[in-house]
Amino acid sequence: MRAIRRFTVRTVLPPELAPLGELVHNLRWSWHPETTDLFAEVDPETWERVGHDPVALLGAVEADRLRALAQDRRFLRRLADAADDLRDYMTAPRWYQSLEGAPAAVGYFSPEYGIAAALPQYSGGLGILAGDHLKAASDLGVPILAVGLLYRHGYFSQSLSPEGWQLEHYPSLDPGGLPLTLLKNRDGSPARIRIGLPGPRTLHAQIWVAQVGRVPLLLLDSDVAENDTAGRDVTDRLYGGGGDHRLVQELLLGIGGVRALRAYCRITGHPEPEVFHTNEGHAGFLGLERIRELTEARLSFEEALEAVRAGTVFTTHTPVPAGIDRFPMEMIARQFGGANAWPTVNVERILELGAEPDAADGEKTVFNMAVMGMRLAQRVNGVSLLHGKVSREMFHGLWPGFDIDEIPIGSITNGVHAPTWVGREMMELADRELPELVETGRGWDAVQKIPDQELWAIRGKLRAGLVTEARKRIRSSWRERGASDAELGWADEALDPEVLTMGFARRVPSYKRLTLMLRDPDRLRALLLDPERPVQIVIAGKAHPADEGGKKLIQQIVKFADEEDVRHRIVFLPDYDMALGRLMVTGCDVWMNNPLRPLEACGTSGMKAALNGGLNLSIRDGWWEEWYDGNNGWAIPTADGVADPERRDELEAAALYDLIEREVADRFYDRAADGLPRRWMEMVKHTLTSLGPKVLAGRMLHDYVGDLYTPAAVSARTLSADGYRDAKAFAAWKLRVTRAWPGVRVEHVEASGIGDTPELGATLELRATVALGELSPDDVRVQAAYGRVGAHDELIDPGYVTLTVESMGDDGRAHCIGTLPLDRTGAFGYTVRVVPDHPLMASPAELGLIAVPEEPVGMTTGTFR
Repeated sequence: MRAIRRFTVRTVLPPELAPLGELVHNLRWSWHPETTDLFAEVDPETWERVGHDPVALLGAVEADRLRALAQDRRFLRRLADAADDLRDYMTAPRWYQSLEGAPAAVGYFSPEYGIAAALPQYSGGLGILAGDHLKAASDLGVPILAVGLLYRHGYFSQSLSPEGWQLEHYPSLDPGGLPLTLLKNRDGSPARIRIGLPGPRTLHAQIWVAQVGRVPLLLLDSDVAENDTAGRDVTDRLYGGGGDHRLVQELLLGIGGVRALRAYCRITGHPEPEVFHTNEGHAGFLGLERIRELTEARLSFEEALEAVRAGTVFTTHTPVPAGIDRFPMEMIARQFGGANAWPTVNVERILELGAEPDAADGEKTVFNMAVMGMRLAQRVNGVSLLHGKVSREMFHGLWPGFDIDEIPIGSITNGVHAPTWVGREMMELADRELPELVETGRGWDAVQKIPDQELWAIRGKLRAGLVTEARKRIRSSWRERGASDAELGWADEALDPEVLTMGFARRVPSYKRLTLMLRDPDRLRALLLDPERPVQIVIAGKAHPADEGGKKLIQQIVKFADEEDVRHRIVFLPDYDMALGRLMVTGCDVWMNNPLRPLEACGTSGMKAALNGGLNLSIRDGWWEEWYDGNNGWAIPTADGVADPERRDELEAAALYDLIEREVADRFYDRAADGLPRRWMEMVKHTLTSLGPKVLAGRMLHDYVGDLYTPAAVSARTLSADGYRDAKAFAAWKLRVTRAWPGVRVEHVEASGIGDTPELGATLELRATVALGELSPDDVRVQAAYGRVGAHDELIDPGYVTLTVESMGDDGRAHCIGTLPLDRTGAFGYTVRVVPDHPLMASPAELGLIAVPEEPVGMTTGTFR
């Protein structure tokens, strides 16, 4: 018989062991090995049996063992020291506490979080990045208050059928068996939030708190008695269900998340967030909830919008439109209109926020969550330099008339949390040999002083650890697929701890090209079975349950890896999660990445491998485009100009094989007399010194705090001061400028001062007449754009000079003057434009308004000497 309900009975700790519960329920243990050492000592055999899950450990350990530990003075001393260390970590001032002007708190919203394998609330890179963001914030003292959903079935566990087809399993998770605490009101009742749904229905949710070091993570859970069956299933699984289900999840995350934050701050006294960070469009409705709060406090929609935008940061993570959530307009209208409408927020204004600016048929039929997120945020960023560029091109339609480089989407390149992803042996080496690096994050050049022998020995130990665990997983997977023990003798010899080991692990959408390595199976087989310089490949990855194409790619890899002659050299390990990911990035010598450029927003697994002394072999996409320097790994040449995808794959696969055969394997197996690969170790050390300071999540948090959070907090404070006086004035100014803008135009431009033969270093004197209509010169900025000219008279990387208003006529025409430096040779040109100007604007493109001459005006070309 099956149980109709499952729950976890937690053990009652003796009073002497009470600090053990405190340690278990702070997820700092997931990146603090000294704490997990203590857990292992509680009961080593049980610790292994529960897969290093501290909550499961306390539920499984025998009472007699706990009583014995309560009398063990040595253990109690270690426990007290660990508890004191955690309390000091939680309260002592850190980097952030030395800053001035930074926000008192930041609300961080994400649909998934990869904190630890024991809390399976993630599917891939977005969640892992969010987890690393929280951990680095905790280490630096950044007061983030995070919000997500608690999925009762998480994402899914993966296994393989006998035919190599991905199978999904959704294990039921009991919050009582997770490192969570239910948020309760001061009277002891569970804190609840609710949101209205069409019908009319009300969705209720309780709030679980995961303590991630210093950072509280609030997880909303709709599995409560007040909901009907459909309501309880809203938080059933990550990225499950159809459009209606997904929409309600995102309403709960955004609107319910803000309400959960308010409840948490009210109950605990935590400072209210001054800045709200929307991690991808899934949480975009948080901006609408904050607008509702302010409109109910007597602000107009436009005034509330400006106040909300000032304190909102939006991060986009996808370089492809298909990766963005889009809903039918009527679905959004049904949610926010009719009997379910908010009295102070007009549904039409909500629909305008998500309307795509460049709908092919001119009809606004689709509500785009990323578009809404960008319209609700004054600061927007991609997650690598290249991704920032791709995003500016993707969303150019939101700021028509502006050059791509002026689109107000910046970039902060992702980073990774070293204590989570770096092998313990590497961390201990750094602690012993590079104390300045560990304590202050500086001194990476000292890596060069570490003896090659010592570093190579650690790499060998990590590789051997991967091989040992991979063999266990191979045997387990083949058993699940129907093989008997008698058929699995080969599994004990699969992989070789002395062979060049390459890793490939990620989600499996088509653009990541899992099977590019299979393009020429015979050539791959020759690389794997080379008698002198063999290569072995460890592969992992999950396809979305609805992605049949991705599942076929996995099956192709599995079928090849099943072949008897190569199965000891190439393996697919099912159920890719944080534990397996860490094992692979620590144990692989080379990390492969071969997406279709430029469809990888950033990618961080290669960063993790680099911090463990691994080398990258990657297409120049995402972060690798930014930080590859020719000596810290290998760049796979791309066939960007080839339109035929089959031909492109063929060319790039051939380049991949060539690099492995002629450079990667050659360098790994080129040994000196003492058996060390000296040239390989040179690359490893250069990788650590060149990439180490860049790829850390601490660097990423410094960038977010300095470039986005603090400026957003300053803007939010300015607009909210004196009863939102500046928000009201800014909204009124925007409305006035937008209405008057059709009357703004550049009427006449003339130049003088350069003679018949312009020369480098000369200056061009410019005069322009601009009609401002109902606006004043204080409302605008008149600029000359200048620079080299392309084949179609387009300005290439233009510079800008602000023209001075010399006089203003009664007819609303401004007469402007300025000078342009002829600072570059070759074909040269210029034009004049008018853009809105206000001290509270974060970018000249913020309003999406620009006036330029209707015909080319003032073009001058020549060879400047």
